[in-house]
Amino acid sequence: MTKDKKILTARFSKILIETMFQVKPGETVAITADTGSDREIIDAMANAAAAAAGIPLVMWMPKAEQSGQAGMKDWPSEALTAALCKVDVWIEAQSTVILYSDIWETAFKENNKLRYLIIADSSIESLDRMFTGFDIQLLKSLLSKVRDMAMACKKVHITSNNGTNVSYDIDLNYAFDIDDGDFSMPKFGTAPGFINIVPKLGSMNGTIAFDILEGAPRDGQIQFTMKNGSIIDVNGENGVEDFKSYLASFKDENMYKISHNMFGLNPGIKALTGELCEDERIWGGVDFGFGHTSAMDMPPYGQEAKSHFDGVVTNVSIFLDDIQIFDNGIVCHPDLVPLVNNLLTN
Repeated sequence: MTKDKKILTARFSKILIETMFQVKPGETVAITADTGSDREIIDAMANAAAAAAGIPLVMWMPKAEQSGQAGMKDWPSEALTAALCKVDVWIEAQSTVILYSDIWETAFKENNKLRYLIIADSSIESLDRMFTGFDIQLLKSLLSKVRDMAMACKKVHITSNNGTNVSYDIDLNYAFDIDDGDFSMPKFGTAPGFINIVPKLGSMNGTIAFDILEGAPRDGQIQFTMKNGSIIDVNGENGVEDFKSYLASFKDENMYKISHNMFGLNPGIKALTGELCEDERIWGGVDFGFGHTSAMDMPPYGQEAKSHFDGVVTNVSIFLDDIQIFDNGIVCHPDLVPLVNNLLTN
């Protein structure tokens, strides 16, 4: 391990375990990894858990061909599920993830004390940008205010200079999550810096022009035409037919349906890197997820699908009803600007 990587890995792991998870003596900290994971990051997190007097439990497994439910055939599902139903903390660090599979759903259903975080196969440079260098409480104040504003509106409208022009309706029965880096209580946690909304079923219409899309090449823009919450057409410059084949390969109509929309507000992320977990939280951008949606986020039944994929649009304008909160990637609402300034200067 290089000196710089060692410094970043130790810093990230210490903040994650001690400040964000606030691991207590005797708590079991499970870390799941596969043959595509970075062993140095896994070891550093385990060492940080032990230094906090927690009990690390590292579980290595083969790299699955696909993530989510489609990966079930490749994992030791019975043994893994049994373990995850008993731990206090679960950090998911596979390169193909268990998220939204039966293993994941059962762990959350049976383990009511579970504090979970997914970091997937993010590099240590990306993890350092996402998890360090900000005050959790200041980020919480900003994200909570945006969430409250979203919950008070009826329709979300998102545009961008690259051609995105899409809207959807709000359903207060569905999830309005934030992640600010506080994983000290039972929760489904992801990297900090976003507000997540599950749109009302059948309500999304318009065009999404992605700057980066999971499963698609990076050298050409791909656009979705959305009608009543589903992808009805895919267009673009490069890789369109391959992406259509990728979607069709699941043989699952729910893979075409919107799952969630995230507003990105991580203060350390200002440019796309190609690392999806980071890109989803880019400041002033949005993420759109498709496919599987947990019943936790879309009660009572969720939206079952064989997998889940995401895409990102940068520098967006966001309108909550007629109230604009982002303008071409800049937070512009007068109630939010002081919170942004406080976060970025402290």
